[in-house]
Amino acid sequence: MKRKVVIMLSCLLTLFLLLAACGGNNAGQESGNDTGAETDRSGQSPASEEVVTLKFVGWEVSPLESESVKKGLEMFMEQNPNIRVEYTTLPSGTQYVAKMQAMFLGGEEPDVFFLQSDYYRDFVKRGYLLNLDEYIANDFSTDDLIDSAILLSTVDGSFYGIESCIVAPVLFYNKSIFDKAGLPYPPSDPNEAWTWEEFVDVAKKLTIKNGDKVEQYGAYGLEDYYQTIALIMSNGGNWFNEDYTASAVNTPEVREVLQAIYDLRVVEGASPETKLLQNAGMSASQMLQTGKIAMLAAGSWSLQELANMDFEVGVGVLPKFKEAVTHGQAHLHVASKNTKHPDEAWKLIKFLSSEDYQLQNVRAGLWLPNRKSLYSEEGIQKWMTDSVYPEGFEQLIPYLLNSKVYPYAMLPSQKIQEETTAQLDAFFYGTLDLDTALANIERSVNRLLAEMQ
Repeated sequence: MKRKVVIMLSCLLTLFLLLAACGGNNAGQESGNDTGAETDRSGQSPASEEVVTLKFVGWEVSPLESESVKKGLEMFMEQNPNIRVEYTTLPSGTQYVAKMQAMFLGGEEPDVFFLQSDYYRDFVKRGYLLNLDEYIANDFSTDDLIDSAILLSTVDGSFYGIESCIVAPVLFYNKSIFDKAGLPYPPSDPNEAWTWEEFVDVAKKLTIKNGDKVEQYGAYGLEDYYQTIALIMSNGGNWFNEDYTASAVNTPEVREVLQAIYDLRVVEGASPETKLLQNAGMSASQMLQTGKIAMLAAGSWSLQELANMDFEVGVGVLPKFKEAVTHGQAHLHVASKNTKHPDEAWKLIKFLSSEDYQLQNVRAGLWLPNRKSLYSEEGIQKWMTDSVYPEGFEQLIPYLLNSKVYPYAMLPSQKIQEETTAQLDAFFYGTLDLDTALANIERSVNRLLAEMQ
C-alpha cells in the first residue's frame, strides 16, 4: 500500500514540475515581448522572421563607384537584418540595357536595379517596373526633391522609380595652366558665366603649337551630345518642343550652337578631335591632368576621378549663349513588377534614395544631391569637403538647383537618341553639312515620335 502511495505522489510531483516548466517558458516569452528584448524594430523575433534575399543589379563605371554602393548595402543590411542583398554589376551603357531587357524576356530579372534615366520611360511603357505610388504615399515625402528630380521620376503622375541624385554638365579646368598663362579661371557663379565669344577667346589663348603640331588645346568635350544639349538650352533651344511631340532641332537656336561648336575645332583649331584621345590612349580626365587640354566640358561625376589625380582641378559653369544653363538627371533605382518581395524591394529603394546613402557618393564627388535641404547653408556642410570640391564650388549651387530636365529622359524610345547622335557625328566630322544633318534629324525624330503616339 505504501509503495502505491509513493508511486502516485512521485507521478503527481513529476506532472507538477512539467506544468511549472511550461508555465515558466510562457511567462518568459510574454515578458520578452513586453520589454522588447531580443526583437527587431518591427517587434518580431529575429529568429522567427524569414530572411529575404533581393537580387540587385547595377553597373560599374569605376571601382570607386562600386565600392561606394557596396558600403551602402552593408549599412542597409545592418539596418534590415531580415533582408540580404546580392549585388551584381554589368557593363554600363547600351550593353547594360540590352542585358537587362534579355533578363526580363527570360524571366530572370532582378528584384531591384539601376536604370538610366533615358531608358526609364521605355521600361515603364513595356510594363517592366513596379508602381511605387502606394509606398510613396505612405512612406516617403517628395517635398525635399528638386523639381527636375520629380519631373524625371514621374510618368503620367506615377512613380516607378526614384532618381538617385543628379549629375550635370560642367566645365573642369587645369588651374596650373591658367596660372601659367596669367588668365582668370572660368567662373563658377552662373551670373558671371563667360559668353561663348569670351570662352572661345580664352580657348584660343590656351592652344599652344610647336610648329604645325598642337601640344595643348584650349578645350574639349563640347561635341559630346550630353554637353551640346546644355549649350543649346543656354541659347533658348532644345531638341524637342515643350510636350515632346515634335522635333525642335531645325531652328536658329540649335543651328547657331552646333555651328559654333564645329567652328571651335575646325576654324579656330582650339579643340581636338575625339580620335586624338583614342590615339593617345588617354581618357579625357588624363588629358586634362597632363596638360594636353586646358578645359574639359564633362559630366559632374568626373570630379570623383579628377579629385584623386595629382593636379589642382577647378570647376566652373559652361559658357553661355543667352543664359547660363545646365541640365540635371541621373539613374533611377527601380524594382521589377514581378518581384516576389515588393515590400523589401521598396525598403531598398527608399534607402538608396536616403540622405545617408546619397551623401557618401556626394562627398566623393561622384554625385550631386537631388534634395533641396542639402543645398542649404547647413546642408552643404554635410558634403562639400575641401579634399574633393575645389574652392568656389558653392557658387555653382544655383546652377545645379535650377537645372533643366534632361530631354532624352522624358522619352520612351532610345531610337531617337541613337539616330540623332549618328547625324550629329556625321556633321561634326565632315561627312554631312549642317542643313542636311538637321533635316535628317527632324524627319527621323518626328517619324519616331508619331509612332509612339
